[in-house]
Amino acid sequence: MATPAPAPSPLPKHLYKILPSAPPSPLPAEYPLSDLDRNDGFIHFSTSAQIPITAGRFFTSSSALWILKLPYERFSGDDLRWEAAGPGTSYPHLYGRNFGAEDVADAKVFKRAEGQTWGEVFEKEAWLEV
Repeated sequence: MATPAPAPSPLPKHLYKILPSAPPSPLPAEYPLSDLDRNDGFIHFSTSAQIPITAGRFFTSSSALWILKLPYERFSGDDLRWEAAGPGTSYPHLYGRNFGAEDVADAKVFKRAEGQTWGEVFEKEAWLEV
């Protein structure tokens, strides 16, 4: 388990799940866990501001990413924990339950041109709401 951290203020309107491949269509009632989420014992989410950082750190070899947008209010119980990922940085992690189609508000694919960073792709992306 990671180190607990305070939730940001104000709370985000949405959480995001980064996927390296297209999600199943239609989305299932319970989304399949990634190997990383299964091994870590929780589901990794990001805020809109964290998407470029996470994508740039963990998905550098990917030329396309699928992002699921999930309303924060769907996860406001004890299962959602904010945990430290470095000085002054906390990430949302979902414990004890999964998410599925009813939790997803939208999904979008983002493509990166050769030589382009994920930060450049997401820099002015209005779809990623704070």
